[in-house]
Amino acid sequence: MSETPRELSERKALVVNPAKTCQPIGAMYAALGINKCLPHSHGSQGCCSYHRMHLTRHFRDPIVASTSSFTEGASVFGGRSNLNTAMKNVFKVYNPDVVAINTTCLSETIGDDVGSMVAGMDIPEGKTIIHASTPSYVGSHITGYSNMVQAMIKQLAQKDEDSNSEKINIIPGFIDPGDIREIKRISNLMGIPFTMLPDTSGVVDSPITGKYEMYPKGGTTVEEIKATGNAKATIALGSFASKEGAFELERQCDVKPYVLKTPIGVKATDELIMQLVKITGEEVPYALEEERGQLVDIMTDTHFHFHGKKVAVFGDPDLVIAMTEFVLSLGMKPSYIVTGTPGKEFNQEIDAILEDAGVEDVKVKSGGDLLELHQWIKNDPVDLILGNTYGKYIAKEEDIPLVRFGFPILDRSVQSYLPIVGYRGAMRLIEKISGVLLDRADRDSSEEELELVM
Repeated sequence: MSETPRELSERKALVVNPAKTCQPIGAMYAALGINKCLPHSHGSQGCCSYHRMHLTRHFRDPIVASTSSFTEGASVFGGRSNLNTAMKNVFKVYNPDVVAINTTCLSETIGDDVGSMVAGMDIPEGKTIIHASTPSYVGSHITGYSNMVQAMIKQLAQKDEDSNSEKINIIPGFIDPGDIREIKRISNLMGIPFTMLPDTSGVVDSPITGKYEMYPKGGTTVEEIKATGNAKATIALGSFASKEGAFELERQCDVKPYVLKTPIGVKATDELIMQLVKITGEEVPYALEEERGQLVDIMTDTHFHFHGKKVAVFGDPDLVIAMTEFVLSLGMKPSYIVTGTPGKEFNQEIDAILEDAGVEDVKVKSGGDLLELHQWIKNDPVDLILGNTYGKYIAKEEDIPLVRFGFPILDRSVQSYLPIVGYRGAMRLIEKISGVLLDRADRDSSEEELELVM
């Protein structure tokens, strides 16, 4: 007997097609943001292969990582021997400057204490090992990213009492390298010295040169990570992915944290720039004022494309929160807002945005899944879906336009090179959203004309 729509909407013990993936993927991505770092998966080879494959398909760039390659013996007796052998081989064969170990479900379930294992290792001179606990059955890939960033800071950051550094730390969150480049461009335009941690630009978007480089030039160096303890302040972009790292740096090195939204849209970008102004005293350059003016002009010119359109937004919590604020500024009505990452803070942040905009009757869910979102849309359709590749199945079945953003995007390319953050990123989003809505309007108009002729 099939379930009714009401029964589907009240599921509590079962998740179908979750709007997330597992912690080690986020940890692996964060680790790639360290210069000459090899991510290491402490668990079975299949886990590492899946994580690499998922990242490779999104970025269209080969993602390298090593694994402890658990077998039945390690599952019973523990993975210490596997990890010791793996580290010896990794430094001998692949020669990274840093190895960033993340755990998997298997190693977490059997209770491997990776910290004590690393403490007992004979690490080659000049090399570094960091480790993070990332069980897949807790949180999501965003949680894994946060845990790895926190581990970087906890295990490497240092405070020099005699330092007078004017640098700002920026923790960008789980965003594409194109977005990181845009945030760096904004900071450079303002003349602000900064450390981006982690920095995947120049790593997962490195150019083809005809020569394979296992460790591209990009990424934050160990020396830069150590010096984050001397910074003037830390800006964490996105509370779910970046907040814990910033708070860890405050506890450890007394660096003041500022937690902001991912800078998608006018308001969130304004908040980032004004916070940089307050911290540093630098002025906003005309180039950024001009970009903002252009964006507002575009929003005014295209407002009639968006006004009153109903939209469903799903994906990673930090991106969804910022995107919700942006679509509201365009005059759209978010009807359904879903993230697969659990956490009541998501609902609280979304509720605050909706209340500020005076919008009611919106279904909001953290720890949600795409089956439930599909059921909501089937019962009360929307005009547009904003989310990752997995939204295409809902979009196709319900004949609703989909604009892809976030992670993962597996059926399109180039998106990781082009930003959606900042004023320029907002212009790109408007072009994408406006394009699919106008295509739908043109199609509907043609169908109506054909019906009249018939």
